[in-house]
Order: sequence, then C-alpha cells, then structure tokens
Amino acid sequence: MSPGVEALLEQARSGLHRLTPHETVEAVRGGALLVDIRTDRHRREQGDLPGAIVIDRTVLEWRLDPASPWRIPEATGYDREIVVVCRHGYSSSLAAASLQALGLRRATDMIGGVQDWITAGLPLSDGPADVRP
Repeated sequence: MSPGVEALLEQARSGLHRLTPHETVEAVRGGALLVDIRTDRHRREQGDLPGAIVIDRTVLEWRLDPASPWRIPEATGYDREIVVVCRHGYSSSLAAASLQALGLRRATDMIGGVQDWITAGLPLSDGPADVRP
C-alpha cells in the first residue's frame, strides 16, 4: 500500500531548508536563482515575481542540471542556490527535492508559495515574465 502524498511531501521537506518569502528576497539579493513553476493560469491570477525565471515543471530538471544540453545559462553549477516557488508551497517542495536528488544540493523552496509572498506585502513584477521554454 502507498504511504500517500502527505508522506511523500513530508519526506521531500525533511531534506530542505525552506525559506520564508522575506528570506527568499534576501537569498535572491545574494545571488540565488528564483524559479517559478506555476502554470500560466496561476501566474495570470496571482501575478509574477520580480527576478523569477519561469520554467515549466515538466522540464525543470533538464533546464537546471548544469550537465544537461538543455540547461538554461543560469544553471552554472551544482552549488548554485535555487529557490523554487509555486502557488501555495506544495509542488515546489517536491520539485526542490527532485533537484537535490539530481545533485543540486542547495535547491529549496519557499514556504507558502506566491500566496504567502502576496500576504507578506512583497512586490509583484510589473514587467513581462522571464519564461524559459
């Protein structure tokens, strides 16, 4: 029998040093890569985060693996700090754990997702999103 998605989420989060929205802002100021994995619809509803790179969840590992021929230019090494964000902070935990399993040991996610970012009163982007196919 399956342990269930809650157990999977708990296991994923056990290896992460998750960040609050304010800690995420500081991490980005310090050079962390902010990666938004929300759907287009959710980004339209909630808005875009300043400085975030939008990568579809289905290709996340290929875009961020420094050894992948399909990586983005910002995927410079396995030591790069990466903060993954989603709508509420659930799928981002699973994605960050997957990145850690890939060798990106400093991958993590943001607690509460973009919803907590908005609740914290942090700014949204007024420019076009940096969407990476």
